[in-house]
Amino acid sequence: MPLNDLPDWLPAWCLDHLGGEPAGVLFQLRQMSMVFGLRLAGGTDVVVKARDDDGRAMSCVAAQARLAERGFPCARPLTRAVASGSLAVHADAMRPGGEVLHGDSPDVAVRYAEVFARLMAGLADVTVAPPLPNPRWARWDHTDRGLWPAIEFLDERDQSLVPAYVVDTAGRVRRRMLAAGLPCVLGHADFEAQNLRWHGQEVWAVHDWDSLAWQPEAALAGAASGAFASAGPPTLAPIESSEVFLMAYQDFRGRLFTAAEQEIAWAASMWAAAHNARWEALHGDDPVSGDALRAQAAERLRRANA
Repeated sequence: MPLNDLPDWLPAWCLDHLGGEPAGVLFQLRQMSMVFGLRLAGGTDVVVKARDDDGRAMSCVAAQARLAERGFPCARPLTRAVASGSLAVHADAMRPGGEVLHGDSPDVAVRYAEVFARLMAGLADVTVAPPLPNPRWARWDHTDRGLWPAIEFLDERDQSLVPAYVVDTAGRVRRRMLAAGLPCVLGHADFEAQNLRWHGQEVWAVHDWDSLAWQPEAALAGAASGAFASAGPPTLAPIESSEVFLMAYQDFRGRLFTAAEQEIAWAASMWAAAHNARWEALHGDDPVSGDALRAQAAERLRRANA
């Protein structure tokens, strides 16, 4: 990407907050956030992230900074989240390298569970304002009318395309989770293979810290147990692997979930898959999450007492 294709505001932002203007573009990603890998004039490589300012960024960046200070494997923020027009912008030190750990076997599930337990332990005493509203794919706790959180670009599509089993599963999951009344904690709500990098047996980097959420621990762990294997189009891990993930997570955390927490974890394992199945149906995508949810929903709902 040529330098002159960067957003107009970015060079001045880098000069003001990082001490140098961009001299080269290493990469660019545009999804929910705009992400720019830049080489500054002084030779330093940085990552600048910008997204719509919904009030979440300051807490997410502050929590990421605390974990980085303690040696957790994540990029170190170089700035706080700064308002720039309608955007929240911050910069991280570059943390390149590592490989995606592919697979959804029970052995792989244990490795991901260990990282998630370490992450949750690290966040346990981090005090920031809750990063609300929670990410849209994890927002089963919304207060909008209807089953799904209000997402205009999804809501304006033909909802009759969404299979009835997806709607039924999501409704049963949400009712069970809302009835739990468990305390909320800070945790990562997009714990997918594509957001982690490994060097052999050791995790090298956990990314996507703007996906922190404020929800019950069992719900966060349950969501991770269903999503950890997603290295491309999101899907749902096998039931056996989710079970092993949850058992290993509790072992690493040194605390067994109560019976109610076990049910909430199983319920939460399905919410993102239901959201993704709805997305697939509304966009005409291959039903990767939809097929997995169809095959597994009955047993997961049984375990969730939903």
